[in-house]
Amino acid sequence: MSDVAARVVAVSAPGYFISFEGGDGVGKSTQARLLGRWLGELTGREVVLTREPGGTELGKELRAAVLHGQDMDARTEALLYAADRAHHVASLVRPALERGAIVVTDRYLDSSVAYQAGGRELGADEVELISRWAVQDLMPDVTILLDLDPAEAAARIRRQHDRLERAGSEFHRRTREAFLARAAADPDRWVVLDASASVDDLQAQIRVDVAARLELTPVVEEAEDTVAAAPDDGFDDSDSAIGYEPGRGLAPGAAAGPAGEGGAASA
Repeated sequence: MSDVAARVVAVSAPGYFISFEGGDGVGKSTQARLLGRWLGELTGREVVLTREPGGTELGKELRAAVLHGQDMDARTEALLYAADRAHHVASLVRPALERGAIVVTDRYLDSSVAYQAGGRELGADEVELISRWAVQDLMPDVTILLDLDPAEAAARIRRQHDRLERAGSEFHRRTREAFLARAAADPDRWVVLDASASVDDLQAQIRVDVAARLELTPVVEEAEDTVAAAPDDGFDDSDSAIGYEPGRGLAPGAAAGPAGEGGAASA
């Protein structure tokens, strides 16, 4: 293991938790995969790439219900997301962190507050309270918000829209505003990036910030020059863009890619 890798282990033990947030179509799945691959190669540690909803077998069933099932009221929707998150954290995220893994999740608690409180106009305090209770206050070390105009993001989605994607322009405007408000209220945790940038440029910015947070000063400049981005698939559907397989993690040093290439599970 290199000196840099040894420093990563020392700084981030027992684990390090990274979440990606933003509207549908902003490119979270692609960026999460690229960051996970890079961190695995750099540190030699286990990297668990996951998502919400759908990071576990039970989560896949809840994902199908909440995104592709029958219409439901806002409170039912919020509680289903909280149930998925409680199981996801108890069975996958927390155990991975406790064994020293780096966990990268495509969506987490902030999505519930932005979508159900902002978009659905439920009470933000109530939605956050339910979600924090579900995860016993486990919060990410860093949250990366990919910000993009909802109309531009929607144009990237080249498949049938799910329930939330069909919720209308005002819903998505409120959701975006809620994300930005949460980021402004907690700047130490959040990194806000313009998602209209290219895949390569976005990934370089993300790597520089994560390297700095892990106090990897020798790696910061290198991170800007070592982006090997996969082609942007142009949409943010986690099932297609990442190919999650619930319960699978990345062995130390393995690449963070689709399940058939050593990828893992995780809204």
